[in-house]
Amino acid sequence: MADDYLVRIGKLIRDARQHRGWTQSQLADALGTSQSAVNRIERGNQNISLEMIARIGEALDSEIVSLGYAGPMHLRVVGGRRLSGAIDVKTSKNACVALLCASLLNKGRTVLRRVARIEEVYRLLEVLNSIGVRTRWINDGVDLELIPPARLDMEAMDADAARRTRSIIMFLGPLLHRMETFRLPYAGGCDLGTRTIEPHMIALRRFGLDITATEGIYHAKVVPGISPDRPIVLTERGDTVTENALLAAARHDGVTVIRNASSNYMVQDLCFFLEALGVRVDGVGTTTLTVHGVPSIDVDVDYSPSEDPVEAMSLLAAAVVTESELTIRRVPIEFMEIELAVLEEMGLDHDRSAEYTADNGRTRLVDLTVRPSKLEAPIDKIHPMPFPGLNIDNVPFFAAIAAVAQGQTLIHDWVYDNRAIYLTDLNRLGGRLQLLDPHRVLVEGPTRWRAAEMMCPPALRPAVVVLLAMMAAEGTSVLRNVYVINRGYEELAERLNSVGAQIEIFRDI
Repeated sequence: MADDYLVRIGKLIRDARQHRGWTQSQLADALGTSQSAVNRIERGNQNISLEMIARIGEALDSEIVSLGYAGPMHLRVVGGRRLSGAIDVKTSKNACVALLCASLLNKGRTVLRRVARIEEVYRLLEVLNSIGVRTRWINDGVDLELIPPARLDMEAMDADAARRTRSIIMFLGPLLHRMETFRLPYAGGCDLGTRTIEPHMIALRRFGLDITATEGIYHAKVVPGISPDRPIVLTERGDTVTENALLAAARHDGVTVIRNASSNYMVQDLCFFLEALGVRVDGVGTTTLTVHGVPSIDVDVDYSPSEDPVEAMSLLAAAVVTESELTIRRVPIEFMEIELAVLEEMGLDHDRSAEYTADNGRTRLVDLTVRPSKLEAPIDKIHPMPFPGLNIDNVPFFAAIAAVAQGQTLIHDWVYDNRAIYLTDLNRLGGRLQLLDPHRVLVEGPTRWRAAEMMCPPALRPAVVVLLAMMAAEGTSVLRNVYVINRGYEELAERLNSVGAQIEIFRDI
């Protein structure tokens, strides 16, 4: 019976593939697997999970294949288990999406190594494919190749995919060099309150970009002959606004000075990538960047983005809340030093290896071993600051960590309007968090976590914080509709299971 079921599924997949005009190799590339594996699936000779069926349905745009499996993904978590062993940090989500946007600067072939296979990347690839960029996963689905067309077809843009990612805003910088007029859908992403793009507009107007917004669309027009005649001072030291200014400056024929620039990890990776494209950038790692632009870029480039410090913080928090000994490998230490200094003051017991260099040849990495610790609440409040301060995206993880520490911790998330509110979801799991206002939450510890069933918060980092608390809670919890987690983490449940967690992925059928 099971074999007959697999044969029927295989025939459906084969028919859907042939209807789309794809070879088995093309489907294998889209799935990040081998042609022989696709062949076995189509012949009914390989067991296939619901998740793989859903992925095949999405790749082939086939309702037949995905019928009954396309509902939201949920996680069932058996908590109270200790983690052990070692786990590697994946490449940076925020760097990868910036580099995908930056590939639009290049007329040549771009290869990005070990790209994070996450929903945010998939949405951007859908957008890039729709406007004519050829993309394929190579080297057994590990690396990503991008080849642009001679002319982008902006009218064919997949607007639905574009609206599901805030990263689409970083198309503005590259596109202003490629066409005189174009349109982009409003940027989406996490629900973190009102987020204006005015800082982007202020910076990009200096390159002649004029934008009007109507009915969910940005209408962009490039006024010729306008270029920065003095340093660009960003009104917000934001990561994406700095990246947009860099992308605009990269193909500006001249020298552009950007002040009050972010020097965060994804900005540095973008600078290193631009250098690989032949664009000289002075001041990397500081708040003043000097970009020596080139009017045309046509090179075959091969680049390895560095590891993700926020994922490293996620894994560190997982070890802390589950009272586990865990080694986290390939931690970009330069972007974790403040967090570790705060945790050391709280009593964290840990070791770190000697430093070594990431594959990009620039970023400093260490291996970090965390052991069960008796933590005390910090004397000062936890609050983010632009790099080199405590990372904005690492603040939510301190809510879970503070919940297992003795005493009261004040967390002040002044950047986002809603995120502190989502942290109070930990109360459903036994936490004692008091919301003082939309930006401040008081955490009382230690916590006796308890299992619960709940919906995933609509913001990436608070959603992962809830998952970590579920891992610490005795009993079985259910976290429903975890798309937002998949936006920023590659196979997080499977990887946590590899070090001792018990998390089951399921869908409503």
